[in-house]
Amino acid sequence: MKNITAIGEIIFDIYPGYKMPGGAPLNFIYHINKLTGKATFISRVGADTDGKDIVEFLEKSELPISYIQTDKKHDTGAALANLDENKIPHWEIPSGRAYDFIEVPTDKEKIVQNSSCFYFGSLAQRMEKSRKTIQSFFDKNMKYFFDINIRQNYYTKDILETSLQATDVLKVNDGELKLLHDLFIPGKFDLNKTAYEIITKFDIELAAITMGGKGAWIFTEKEFDFYNAKVNNIVDTTGAGDAYSAILCMGYLNKMKPDKINRLASDFASEIIKIQGAIPNDDSIYARYKM
Repeated sequence: MKNITAIGEIIFDIYPGYKMPGGAPLNFIYHINKLTGKATFISRVGADTDGKDIVEFLEKSELPISYIQTDKKHDTGAALANLDENKIPHWEIPSGRAYDFIEVPTDKEKIVQNSSCFYFGSLAQRMEKSRKTIQSFFDKNMKYFFDINIRQNYYTKDILETSLQATDVLKVNDGELKLLHDLFIPGKFDLNKTAYEIITKFDIELAAITMGGKGAWIFTEKEFDFYNAKVNNIVDTTGAGDAYSAILCMGYLNKMKPDKINRLASDFASEIIKIQGAIPNDDSIYARYKM
């Protein structure tokens, strides 16, 4: 199998009293690297203490840093977390950070040739520089995984439409699906009907709709599946969606049936919410899923 490439934000998730490396693309590609050892990550950090700490973390985690750029003008990304009573974080995300200025790698075509799948989201497209870099990878000979990750008001209809037109695999939560319905689909919102209308309108092969503790749906043109992994002892839901995305991507690339993908992805996500933060300290969590 070729590499899976992710592009987008690297941030520090800042909680009351501690901080942890994060950002959906980092969380996603961290899991991919642990599962397959075939990962490429394109991002940008500041020439500051946070940037240095993140690069050291990536090196320690054996995640390739060849395409982690350093920005001397802009600070490393940050997200300030406020946890509600259900341990769900609500984020405050400052703009104009290093990951908003990702440059096109000089050997972009080599990355494309070595990649089977390209993962991207919407947050890192909020400013022109990174948006142009991300979209310069579209329409190549690889699959495209769009993990929409709507944050605050950092999106436009045009960004979402251009991204959806490139997409083979879409991952959204139920609130994000409602947003897509309001932007692109006429009539009354219905989860199942809207999911089919979105995958038909944008010629998407597989779409997953996650609903937190209420389970997850997977849709293809001809099949659908619902699964809810029951979880006790929730510590922190940060990164659950990114964990789900990693297994969703692997299942899709390995041509698994939607019901099997949904169970494996949901079960893996349920393991992540039993730990603090999005990234496990112990690699044993990956053993069951490497197969």
